[in-house]
Amino acid sequence: MEDEKQDIRWKQRFVHFSRAYMLLEQTIAIKGPSEAERAGLIQFFEMPFELAWKVLKDYLEEEGFAPASPRETIKQAFQSGLIVDGHLWMEALKDRNLTVHTYEEKIAIAVEAKIRNSYFPTLAKLFADFSKKAGQ
Repeated sequence: MEDEKQDIRWKQRFVHFSRAYMLLEQTIAIKGPSEAERAGLIQFFEMPFELAWKVLKDYLEEEGFAPASPRETIKQAFQSGLIVDGHLWMEALKDRNLTVHTYEEKIAIAVEAKIRNSYFPTLAKLFADFSKKAGQ
């Protein structure tokens, strides 16, 4: 019974991740964003990133692991082969933490480029991989 509960948990969280991912995907399509659109893009990165590591955490818990933090979750997900670029995930975590607490245009422009070129493709891979796992 507990296994079913865990299975449902990661799949339910994945549904929320999927919705947030789709918002990011739509926002990524905006070329030459205004300052407000850039801030929105960063916000729409923060939401699916937060949900992504929680999907990984829930999935890992189903597999018998007990990561207690985003950092531990990312490390275990990499070791378990759920993600392929652990360093990129750690960099995304660092940038997510930075953008949640501060807003400076120079930082925002740099983070926007990372989201477009590195973080979004990484989230897209997670979306595709877990869509298969969830049977979607």
